[in-house]
Amino acid sequence: MGTNPSSRPKEECGVCGIFGHKDSAKLTYFGLYALQHRGQESAGITVSDGSHVQEHKDMGLVSEVFKENDFEKLQGHLAIGHVRYSTTGASNLVNAQPFTANHRGETFAVAHNGNLVNIRKLRDTLEESGSIFQSTMDSEAVVHLLAKECCTKNLKDAVHEVACRIRGAYSLLIMTRTHMVAMRDPQGFRPLCLGKLPNGGYVVASETCALDLIEAEYMRDVEPGEALIISKAGIDSFFPQGRQKSSFCIFEQVYFARPDSDIFGLNVYNYRKRTGEILARERTIDADFVMPFPDSGNYAAIGYSQASGIPLEFGVIRNHYVGRTFIQPSQSMRDFSVRVKLNPVRSFLEGKRVIIIEDSIIRGTTGRSRVKSLRRAGVKEIHMLISCPPTCNPCYYGIDFPDRRQLIAAQKSIDEIRDYLDLDSLYYLSLEGLVEASGMPKETFCLACFNGEYPVEPDLTFHKNTLGCGCG
Repeated sequence: MGTNPSSRPKEECGVCGIFGHKDSAKLTYFGLYALQHRGQESAGITVSDGSHVQEHKDMGLVSEVFKENDFEKLQGHLAIGHVRYSTTGASNLVNAQPFTANHRGETFAVAHNGNLVNIRKLRDTLEESGSIFQSTMDSEAVVHLLAKECCTKNLKDAVHEVACRIRGAYSLLIMTRTHMVAMRDPQGFRPLCLGKLPNGGYVVASETCALDLIEAEYMRDVEPGEALIISKAGIDSFFPQGRQKSSFCIFEQVYFARPDSDIFGLNVYNYRKRTGEILARERTIDADFVMPFPDSGNYAAIGYSQASGIPLEFGVIRNHYVGRTFIQPSQSMRDFSVRVKLNPVRSFLEGKRVIIIEDSIIRGTTGRSRVKSLRRAGVKEIHMLISCPPTCNPCYYGIDFPDRRQLIAAQKSIDEIRDYLDLDSLYYLSLEGLVEASGMPKETFCLACFNGEYPVEPDLTFHKNTLGCGCG
């Protein structure tokens, strides 16, 4: 990408499934297009006509992986799709999803957003009983578990057993030749929603923006801990582990989800705007104008400007034509990759006092380069406000936060971060303000990346070796 690829938190994964439409693969393709922000490394679709299963997946963006003639073989009324950013498992084709396997005449395919925190124990147990893994994905374990359980149980009982054996974060789509299963972990870390197609079919997707694109009617969220089995008979809903306290990932609202999506019962645009309003209440600064670095801080910047009365301006312009294949500069040109994406408006910025609104600081390398470009443009004062608290702890539930050694807020004080970034002042939104913006109780969310309180205990030995979290 145009910026340093290690400087921002990586999108996790996105899933979309269609049941009951003759063009299920094409609708899934458009759903994945809407979810492209959740993963840009690989994309795939698996489709069934009730008898035969076909798949197509490759490395790259949705628009790169699929061409018109690919859909000639992707025929059927049932399809699941996936866009991936790898955090567990290497970035290569064998780890692209959906992961598909055949067992005793049945085909199983899985698309996963999240991370299983007990994957080491699961893999060891499965391998001891004869399972042979083809990938390094935690998601593959779900296929092995399901295949084994289906040897002696019907699909519903098998899904029930699998749900009771996996732990962590998972919004899962599972497909057989005739059924689609949607399943969400009991804490509901990652979003998943259910919609209805105009022809009466169903769609399940990570975010509502995918439903909007294919003109599906939003029905409801898949509830935390819920499993849905969708077939020609309709939808069978059940809760394999009962209902538990939710732990929605609040960083979905802060950073990952598209602003036109509704997740966890909240509109993302309005939430981010509200964090800006609360920032204005918590920290007032005398400045000439407020500005974001497009597009990360746009909506919080709008909220801050409207609440403070300080004008909103765009002092840097984003180049929207920087693609995945952008040639990375040499070490001697290390700042070039930042400047090619965002360029300051020099004549406008010179001599000004500016407030930068950002959604997060993870490692700090990108922020440092961006501030440096503003200094070169002659900005008089640079104040940065962050619309979330300091990110001090790694994520084990499907976000690519590195270990604590690479998180700048875990290694430096706020004053030290301010000096490292060459800012006149730095302020982070309080944890109370972050939660207040949602209008929901604090206990509703997972806040572990901010306060270190993990709702589901991870396998720290495994994650120490993998330096972070896993996604599929």
